[in-house]
Amino acid sequence: MKHRIVVLGAGYAGSYVAGTLARRLSPQDTEITVVNAEPDFVQRLRLHQLAAGREIAAPQLADVFAGTGIRLRLARVAAVDPEHRVVTVAHAHADDSELGYDTLLYALGSHGDDHGVPGVAEHAFDVAARPSALRLRERLDNLDRQGGRGEGGSVLVVGDGLTGIETATEIAESRPGLSVALVARGELGAPLSAGARGHLRRACDRLGITVWEHTSVEAVEATRVLCADGTVLASDATVWTAGFAAGPIAAAGGLEVTENGRIVVDRTMRSVSHPNVYAVGDSAYAIGDNGRTLPMSCASAGYTGRQATEAIVGRLTGRKIPNTKLEYVGNHISLGRRDGILQMVDDEARAKPKYVGGRKAARIKAGIVKMSLWGTSHPTFGLPKRKLRLAAAPDLSAEKTVRPRENEAAAHG
Repeated sequence: MKHRIVVLGAGYAGSYVAGTLARRLSPQDTEITVVNAEPDFVQRLRLHQLAAGREIAAPQLADVFAGTGIRLRLARVAAVDPEHRVVTVAHAHADDSELGYDTLLYALGSHGDDHGVPGVAEHAFDVAARPSALRLRERLDNLDRQGGRGEGGSVLVVGDGLTGIETATEIAESRPGLSVALVARGELGAPLSAGARGHLRRACDRLGITVWEHTSVEAVEATRVLCADGTVLASDATVWTAGFAAGPIAAAGGLEVTENGRIVVDRTMRSVSHPNVYAVGDSAYAIGDNGRTLPMSCASAGYTGRQATEAIVGRLTGRKIPNTKLEYVGNHISLGRRDGILQMVDDEARAKPKYVGGRKAARIKAGIVKMSLWGTSHPTFGLPKRKLRLAAAPDLSAEKTVRPRENEAAAHG
C-alpha cells in the first residue's frame, strides 16, 4: 500500500512542499493529495494591491501541479482527526467526505485577528484572503464613484504592521480621490531604524495619509471607529490589519497549538504532539536560528517549507535529516508602486542602522514577489530527477520530537 501524504492548503508553503515531494519521492511508494478551497493560487503578498484595484496573476492549481502526479482536491477543510489520521473535507455541492493520510502537512495559513474588538467582524474589511480583498475593492470602487459626484470618501486602516503600511500606501496612491488614514498603536514604524522611520513618514506625507499614532481602537462601527482615548474617527471603509491568527481546525483536532492557533513544532516542523503531522508557514509555531519565533511571513513559509520537505523525505527514505536555515533577516515593505523600504535586522531581530529606500527598494520588493510566484508556479524546477524509494520501515516514531524552547518574541504579519 502506498504511503499517503495529504497537504492542506496550496499557498506559498503548501504548493512548494507538495511539488517538491512529488519530484523527490517515487510514485511507486507514495501518493500526494493537495486539498485547497479555491482552484487558483492566491498571491497573498499582493492582496492589498488587488483590493486597491490592480490585477494580479492567479495561476490555476491544476496547471501548477500538471505532470507532477499530485492529486488536487478542491474542497474546504472542515476538520482534522490526528488520532485516526483522517481529514474531513466539505464540498460546495456534496456531503462531507473523509480523506485518510499517513503523513499530513498542515499549511492552511492564517486569517485576520480581531482581538475581540467589537464590530470588526461585522463592519471591517481585511486583505488576508482573496474574497475579503475583493469585497474591499468593491467598496472602494463605490466610494470612488461617489467621489466623482463630489461626495468623496474616507478609508481608515487599523494596524501599522507591514500589511497595514502596504495597504494604506497602495490605496492612497491608487485612489487619490479618497482620504486615507492609518492608525498606529505606537510610533509609526517603531521596529524600523530611525532613517527608515523618517522615510516612511515622508512617504505618508507625500501620499496624503493621515497618521494617528499611539492610538488604540476600542470598537468599529459602520461609519466610524471609536478609540480608547475617546477619539472618534470617521470611516467609510475600515480595513483591519491589526494582527493575524491561525484558524481553529488544528486546536479542535487536538493538536498542540499556541494561543493564536499555530501548531507547535520541533526543529524539523513536526508537531510536538502528533508525529505524523507537520506544519509550515503561518500555521507553524517555529523557533528560528536566532532563538525567536519565526514571524508570519512569506519568507518564513519558504524556510519552514524547505525544512519540512527535508524532514519528510529523510524519515520516509531512511536518510539523514539536515537542518536547513530558519532565518529572519529583514523586512521588505512596498509603499505604493514606486517606493519602498528594505530594512535588514540583526540576530536579535533589531533593525540595523542602514536601510534601502525609494525606487531601488520598490524594485527589490517587486522582484521578490515575482520570484515567489514563479517558484510556486514551477514547484519542481531545478530538483534532481531521481525519485527516492521509501525505506522498508520509515521512521514515523515520536522519539525524536523535541519541544521548542520558550521565548517572548511575538509573531507578526
